[in-house]
Amino acid sequence: MLGFFKNKSKGKVICSPCNGRVVPITEVPDPTFSEKILGDGVAVIPSEGRFYAPADGEVTAVFDTLHAFTMTTTQGVELLLHIGLDTVTLKGDPFTSHISVGDQVKKGDLLMEADLKQIKAADLNVITPVLIGNTADYSEIKMAADRISQKLMYWRNETAKCKIALENIKKSQERKPDIK
Repeated sequence: MLGFFKNKSKGKVICSPCNGRVVPITEVPDPTFSEKILGDGVAVIPSEGRFYAPADGEVTAVFDTLHAFTMTTTQGVELLLHIGLDTVTLKGDPFTSHISVGDQVKKGDLLMEADLKQIKAADLNVITPVLIGNTADYSEIKMAADRISQKLMYWRNETAKCKIALENIKKSQERKPDIK
């Protein structure tokens, strides 16, 4: 099964945007996300405040308050990454953006940084929803764990079945994170 992801699905893999624990979107304590109003996906409880490109693609929006951004992958998946809950109220203070609209990014590029301690000190949750905005383009999206506890989100449409592996990104001080 893992060989399938390494060889045949290369380019169809979306990694977790940060180190942390991946959880079902239904566990996000905000109905906008848990009820999939903005799209289906997963969430990551980040263990550090560095957020990386989950796939190759183009940045399509960066919110003024820097708490969220959207991108479209080279595979056509429209992603929304929302750092924390109600973090818009912080007016950008704990966030540093390394991206602009129109930037072409590669999987593993550093996109945003967030001071998680500052977010928690404001009594806000750091859970980070990662949503597929064009959910309606797919007949099925679900998350499951494989045999080595890698989290997978599956989606399919009428012409293709794709798998999105949400892996933790390992960082290195001298280079981009090692994404496998």
